[in-house]
Amino acid sequence: MPEDQVIGGQTTGPGKRIDEKTGTVTVGHEWDGIEELDTPMPRWWLWTLYATIVFAIGYMIAYPAWPLVDSATKGVLGWTSHGELEQALAADRTAKEAVRQQLAATPVERLEPNSPLMRAAVEGGRSAFKVHCVQCHGSGAAGFAGYPNLNDDDWLWGGNIREILTTITNGIRQPGNDDTHLSMMPAFGRDGILTTDQVRDVVAHVRVISGQDQATEASARGAALFGENCTACHGADGKGDRNQGAPNLTDAIWLYGGDVPTLIQTVTNARAGVMPAWNTRLDEVTLKMLAAYVHSLGGGEALPFDPVPVPTQ
Repeated sequence: MPEDQVIGGQTTGPGKRIDEKTGTVTVGHEWDGIEELDTPMPRWWLWTLYATIVFAIGYMIAYPAWPLVDSATKGVLGWTSHGELEQALAADRTAKEAVRQQLAATPVERLEPNSPLMRAAVEGGRSAFKVHCVQCHGSGAAGFAGYPNLNDDDWLWGGNIREILTTITNGIRQPGNDDTHLSMMPAFGRDGILTTDQVRDVVAHVRVISGQDQATEASARGAALFGENCTACHGADGKGDRNQGAPNLTDAIWLYGGDVPTLIQTVTNARAGVMPAWNTRLDEVTLKMLAAYVHSLGGGEALPFDPVPVPTQ
């Protein structure tokens, strides 16, 4: 076996030699005349490797690193990601507290449009809506059958910011809440108030006043029945009454649907949708923010000219 040689400060071994062109020791591997050189790593690369090893050791000492049975090493600095998160949340709560105090002291009627306080209220309401309201009204507040679209300008109980706050606060048909919105449509077919044919005639009339069908003999009979049974809530012209939560039947907006089968179902069995009274679940400021957000969606109405007096300090 040939002995190792030292040539140019490099030691060769069995099967190795010094490459003439580069002066570098080969590793002894050869394939089809191509030999692999044992080129040493650059010094800067080696020092970088050593530095990362030192850094890793220091990191494991300073920060939580080694897993234990039910925890981990604490690290000499005492830092944790949970602690950092809690500090960030505490800072965020502190920053928001001033705005919440302003909202608590400001009647919802006094939230000026486009003011910084109103914008803060709308953004807070947007967040609260995503948590509490999207299950029924959808992420875009467009609603579903039986759950109203909050983007349009059709309101059962009123669409100014004070009326919206009242609805959110007290809900609809909530037992035990004296201020809840409450209305009751008779089940005209199920309770025997109207026959099946009369229900169809009333539906024919509703389809006419809503602009969906032309007048017929059935709709003429339905108009008479409508006058006897429905005008007390919906009005003689069918435009509804917000004081009773009776919808406008002349527009193209339907909570449950305006097609013939759905209208027959509505007149026959009635509808009695409910909404939670959120004052038992959310604080006063969050309720105001929700009202501001819903009012901002596009269908919010102006307040009547009866401003609430500004409280004196």
